[in-house]
Amino acid sequence: MKHVAAYLLAQLGGNASPSEGDITTILGAVGAEPDSEKLSKLLSSLEGKDLIEVLAAGRAKMASMPSGGGGGGGGGGGG
Repeated sequence: MKHVAAYLLAQLGGNASPSEGDITTILGAVGAEPDSEKLSKLLSSLEGKDLIEVLAAGRAKMASMPSGGGGGGGGGGGG
């Protein structure tokens, strides 16, 4: 998740295509270490894609997932 957050921060800062070095620098600024394997996988999966479209597709998938819910019962009204 930290890699995604750093990627988004880089984009918000005006970097349309953040590199591994950019993300490593952002993570280092807060004392975090990147996981090279996960970071490489993230960057390769986003390469050539519009981030807004990726986020929209993810949101659509999340909307179709069952959310459970139901709340649960009230307390045992002791008496």
